[in-house]
Amino acid sequence: MDASKSYQFLAKKPYQPPSWASHLTHIPSHVYSLGHLPTPIHKWNLPNLPKDTEVWLKRDDLSGMQLSGNKVRKLEFLLADAVAQGADCIVTIGGIQSNHCRATAVAAKYLNLDSYLILRTSKALVDKDPGLTGNLLVERLVGAHIDLVSKEEYAKVGSVVLTNILKEKLLREGRKPYVIPVGGSNSLGTWGYIEAIREIEQQVQHATFAQRFDDIVVACGSGGTVAGLSIGSWLSSLKAKVNAFCVCDDPEYFYEYAQVLLDGLNAKIRSSDIVSIQSAKGLGYAMNTSEELKFVKEIAETTGVILDPVYSGKAAYGMMKDMGENPKKWEGRKILFIHTGGLLGLFDKSDDVQASLVGGSRWRKMDINHSVPRKDGTGKMF
Repeated sequence: MDASKSYQFLAKKPYQPPSWASHLTHIPSHVYSLGHLPTPIHKWNLPNLPKDTEVWLKRDDLSGMQLSGNKVRKLEFLLADAVAQGADCIVTIGGIQSNHCRATAVAAKYLNLDSYLILRTSKALVDKDPGLTGNLLVERLVGAHIDLVSKEEYAKVGSVVLTNILKEKLLREGRKPYVIPVGGSNSLGTWGYIEAIREIEQQVQHATFAQRFDDIVVACGSGGTVAGLSIGSWLSSLKAKVNAFCVCDDPEYFYEYAQVLLDGLNAKIRSSDIVSIQSAKGLGYAMNTSEELKFVKEIAETTGVILDPVYSGKAAYGMMKDMGENPKKWEGRKILFIHTGGLLGLFDKSDDVQASLVGGSRWRKMDINHSVPRKDGTGKMF
């Protein structure tokens, strides 16, 4: 990516793949510039690392405030396809605090498209107003249409059938819907992180730190980011080992799903040969232990980096736990951790984080001696 990209925001342009990926199939014809790219890379001074281990941070959480995170990279390709097909609205699906759904709603509105979101919530809340917390606030501000389904209905029917039901309804109403799958994770969306590898490759080549990475570490929630990173790193000059920490389902599921995406690109490689996937789901998707929340606070307090509790927080927690249990595996390695964003999800955790995060914060009422005369060169405030 060159520096001029920032001046082409919202522009649609023909897409040329990296030379090392030009043999793949289903190469996108066009791409929209939706993200603020390239995102920076910097040293991450994590405590208690194994001997001679370094961790660097790829700040995809800074890809744009409303679109913050990894989702925008996929949407650059998916929405270009939607516009090319003449769509007037976007249908997608996810959890009640889905970062992907929020990013989709914002990006769609940038391009004058309506968004229809199917959001998974608890059975007790499916008939109630979902509120204005976190991602929901942004979605509703930009006018997204929201359909709620219970977790039980979602599990029974499945995301593909649910989005198709809504698509057919919109078609009957005379609309032209374009369906984006969970997390934007299909073979087309995978190009978002193939392109991200080209971006990293260029940053490594031109950066003053002249860094080569042995490993890439990232959270895995729907599979597209992992598929793109792994095939991109394998084909490019990076050749870094991709380590994914899944925050839902199990590693076996994501090996299989990544394989589907790779096969869709005719990559001719087994997913298990180019990515290592470990479980970091803990209590379950979007559910946190007190230890995980405490870890998020400690990382913020020691490094200034805010991790979200659903994705990057769990991935970093899983990485640090593995380093503690298997230090020899990580000793002397140079690691690039992809911060995939999701900050807005923290706002839905206020009750959970009250004790774990806020309770230990240092605060007090300022002690002011009112007998001290005012000495201030700025003039009166009132």
